[in-house]
Amino acid sequence: MGITKLADLIRSDAPDAISYKDITHYTGKVIALDTSIVVNQFRAATPLLSPLTGLFFRTLTFLEHGIKPVFVFDGKPPGEKKAVLEKRAQTAASSQTKECLQLLEYLGVPVIQAPGDAEALCAQLVREGTVHAVASEDMDTLPFGANILIRQLNAKKDSEVIEYSLPKLLEKLQIGRKEFVDLCILLGCDYCEKIPGLGPKRALTLIQKHRTIEDVVLHINKKTHPVPNIWKYREARKIFLDGPQSSAPELIWTEPNEEALVEFLCHTKRVKEERIRNRMVKFRTMRENKREEREKEKAEGGGKQTSIKDFFRVTRKRVQPVDNASSSTSDRKRPKSK
Repeated sequence: MGITKLADLIRSDAPDAISYKDITHYTGKVIALDTSIVVNQFRAATPLLSPLTGLFFRTLTFLEHGIKPVFVFDGKPPGEKKAVLEKRAQTAASSQTKECLQLLEYLGVPVIQAPGDAEALCAQLVREGTVHAVASEDMDTLPFGANILIRQLNAKKDSEVIEYSLPKLLEKLQIGRKEFVDLCILLGCDYCEKIPGLGPKRALTLIQKHRTIEDVVLHINKKTHPVPNIWKYREARKIFLDGPQSSAPELIWTEPNEEALVEFLCHTKRVKEERIRNRMVKFRTMRENKREEREKEKAEGGGKQTSIKDFFRVTRKRVQPVDNASSSTSDRKRPKSK
């Protein structure tokens, strides 16, 4: 579910926090992906086919565009989210997870096991500077603190990548990250119930004026907006703000193992070998063409040419940047009451 109507609210009240990019904008950048979201997309789009096939094609698309994907797997979900997972009935079986891990290993891309929700760890990787952005269709990576969220990251000709900037969003709404988390809880999240009848515009106005859920509750009509009897909003707030307690490993990309991929997808999963072989030929050709284009541009600009081997190098954790998204509300100008 993510955060109910958050994308709509951003489009209407903070459009400057949204930008539209071509997939080539992310060449050379490290992007974290919530694996379960990717797999569920393919399962929904092609229910009669294995999502592994879609994962194979999508990952090669990233690689041939020079994007460095990092796939993050869910760990044990918070107790507050169990009901949501049961309702969705989309949790992949352990055998499916193992197959995804095996496929990604053959593709030569790094994977990380999150201690809890994958989107929480993805957001942490962005905040620490380990990755450039999170690619996910769920908006809840923003309250988890991901400074950059990108959606629709694919290679469709008529599709633009949508990028959300958390610092720009908070600046436009004139709220801090803690207040933004409370706003997302009021909108509706996976970790607790929401106040019935409280729309996104009203929720934003109340947070901008009263700053916390506790104060919002004091200023709403309990008859039209009844507060849930057992409302675990504090637990939800803690989940969003605390984040995972783990450190990311070094990230290493290697060349895809074509023979292992053929053995796994064709001989085990019954995908036509010709289809896999042809896609690998296209992958090598496109990657080489793009490499030559980049080298030509660098040569014309006097830049230093690089080898294709530079793509498959270890990415070490960079120095942690200043987190604008977590600045306190005391440093922000509050809107005037009307």
